[in-house]
Amino acid sequence: MDRKEAIELLHTHIKNPKMIQHCLASGAVLKALAQRLGRNEQDWELAGLLHDLDVEITQADPYIHGLKGADMLASVGLNADIVDAVRMHNEMATGLPRSTEFQHALAAGETITGLITATALVYPDKKVSSVKVKSVTKRMKEKAFAASVKRENILECEKLGLSLDEFCELSINAMIGISADLEL
Repeated sequence: MDRKEAIELLHTHIKNPKMIQHCLASGAVLKALAQRLGRNEQDWELAGLLHDLDVEITQADPYIHGLKGADMLASVGLNADIVDAVRMHNEMATGLPRSTEFQHALAAGETITGLITATALVYPDKKVSSVKVKSVTKRMKEKAFAASVKRENILECEKLGLSLDEFCELSINAMIGISADLEL
């Protein structure tokens, strides 16, 4: 499956434009992580793009979200590593801790997009290009800001050998690269 086919699949199963934007942002961040770490860029981008494929079908139920999506992706022939990362991006559904680099990357990468987006939206111009690393790291400490963003997931970047600052910079730059698609 290529990026175009993945986006078509997203639009088949997800109608909320903000959720589509989240998936696009996640794909961009995962691709940037793969570049940085020397991993398979296409697989990592696909995982980012498709990790929430089941979010509307499952109504984001934390006990099944990710499981259904993984099954959907397996049924269309995506490789087992992508399917596994998607299944494990929501530990609540599996009851198991994340253990692989790919699992940690997807959990951290998809989660930071929410914090960066929320940070951009409090800026006067509401542009991701205005977001600074220092602003994101400051917001990480403000538990009431974007309260649904799981900070512990973002900190899994350290399991990838990246500091929080490095991860924020990489993620912001990845999102800037597709800012028109994100409307940010």
